[in-house]
Amino acid sequence: MKTKRVDAVAAYLFLSPFLILLGIFFVYATGRAVYFSFTDYDLFRPPNWVGLRNYVALFNDALFLSALRNSILFAVIVTVIQTFLALVMASVLNQKVRGIGFFRAAFYMPSITSSVVITLIFLWMFQRRGLINYLNETLQRSLPILLAFVLVVVAVQVAQVAWERRRSLPATWTDPALLVVSLLVAGGATWLLVTTGVLSPRDVPPVDFIWLQTRDTIPSGAPFWLAVPIPLAAIMIQNVFTTIPTFMLMYLAALQDVPKSHYEAASIDGANATQQFFRITIPSVAPVTFLVLTLSMIGTLQMFDQVAIFGDAAPLRSVVTLAYFVYNRMFPGAQTPEVGFAAAGAMFLAVLTLAVVLLQRRLVRSEGY
Repeated sequence: MKTKRVDAVAAYLFLSPFLILLGIFFVYATGRAVYFSFTDYDLFRPPNWVGLRNYVALFNDALFLSALRNSILFAVIVTVIQTFLALVMASVLNQKVRGIGFFRAAFYMPSITSSVVITLIFLWMFQRRGLINYLNETLQRSLPILLAFVLVVVAVQVAQVAWERRRSLPATWTDPALLVVSLLVAGGATWLLVTTGVLSPRDVPPVDFIWLQTRDTIPSGAPFWLAVPIPLAAIMIQNVFTTIPTFMLMYLAALQDVPKSHYEAASIDGANATQQFFRITIPSVAPVTFLVLTLSMIGTLQMFDQVAIFGDAAPLRSVVTLAYFVYNRMFPGAQTPEVGFAAAGAMFLAVLTLAVVLLQRRLVRSEGY
């Protein structure tokens, strides 16, 4: 009995630094925030109890409603896209080919790069004369050449597959060896057409699409709760690019445990790569999918840093999220801080995040959960 008591004391001594920090910076801070959310505290005067007035005022605040709309759309769209693309990338990188370690490291680089640096790079790319508009303009100019290349690839590939099957040889439409030949032939034919002047880049006006300094939405004229502001869409693109590698790594670890015999048996039964992906890969990593969805929803609902770095580059109402709304009301610059109002917004964000995760857990059921 005495030994158990000594062990318990030793355990609590080792845990005490963490427990003290947890108590001060989480339990105490959360309790204070809950209390302040029911007061009119502003850092300069003693707090006065106002009940639910701050929570009622939230839904009468136009900026809060924009932040709520932006946060929900951002969380849903980004979570769906990056979860699917992370699984696809993990499946591609799960192959045993030479140099696969280099590609895994290269694809993971965006996740370990500074968020500030990545945001500043994307901020430059989304300028009216930035890289995105330049690539769009180049694509439109080269569209006839690209279409000719694709048509030649398809024609040569169809001819090769038909010839092989006529000789009673097994050939699929995506046969790698035949595809390499088709690409080489198409490249040569396209170069010849461009050199002889049969094909040439077309003249197009400069692409001047406004990504940041605009209040326009996608789709244009959609209802308020379904309209995605274009500056927010730009942040979505950046967030997907930087977050996919982390979830890709989780999926890659899960795919290592999927028996290869499942894919071999499916191939013998005639299942193609797409059928194997949807019938074997996705069900096999269902527990990891739940984890990825949960982490993604929590992270996207609390997205803050990209909006803060974008700053005045985009209208506030087009990019504001719930997390940034709380910061904006807590530190409003030269104005008086609205601590009580900001605390109410923070409590709403916490409850919303918890509700979304619990709802997701009920909808995304997998074995062991």
